[in-house]
Amino acid sequence: MIATAYRLSILVAIFCAAILLPTLASAHCDTMDGPVVTAAKLALKGGDATPVLKWVRPADEASLRTAFENTMKVHALSPEAREMADNYFFETLVRLHRAGEGEPYTGLKPAGTEVEPGIALADKALESGSANELVEQVTAEVANGIRQRFARVQQGSKHAQESVDAGREYVAAYVEYIHYVENMHHAVTGPPSHAHETQIAKQARVQ
Repeated sequence: MIATAYRLSILVAIFCAAILLPTLASAHCDTMDGPVVTAAKLALKGGDATPVLKWVRPADEASLRTAFENTMKVHALSPEAREMADNYFFETLVRLHRAGEGEPYTGLKPAGTEVEPGIALADKALESGSANELVEQVTAEVANGIRQRFARVQQGSKHAQESVDAGREYVAAYVEYIHYVENMHHAVTGPPSHAHETQIAKQARVQ
């Protein structure tokens, strides 16, 4: 039961981030304090591109290595040149990563840019080493969403025959309820919806 609840909460979080709040969700990977740029900073500090290769598709590895090498060559020139070169590498890495997700690159966002709450909770769980709080919060939100929509349908059904307008309100509530449950169920039982899985992970497994 715990495993099922965990899978439900994670997939619902992904679904909500990808479908309901795409703008905020995308900010997670293209912020200066996000995991992609953080990995890039560590790679530049260590002088080795290997730690960031996992963030791009195998087909983009050569381009990323070239960008890394060019950046390292500029490092010794001046602090100003180093900053410009680093930003060039960050942008190249994030652009390639976003392409691997099937998403457009819209530029780097400053540190502190707000991310979707579900993503913040997911990262917090990984940092803490426990998914319990994440499971509880996301599962509670989904349960509340179902109950609210269910209640609106029940209430609307009591007045659906009183007038055309009342009937339409009932139908609108019913359609929203059905689609919400359908989407939640698909998120749990369907295949992964994240393009990163289909475009990066699958290629890596083939090689």
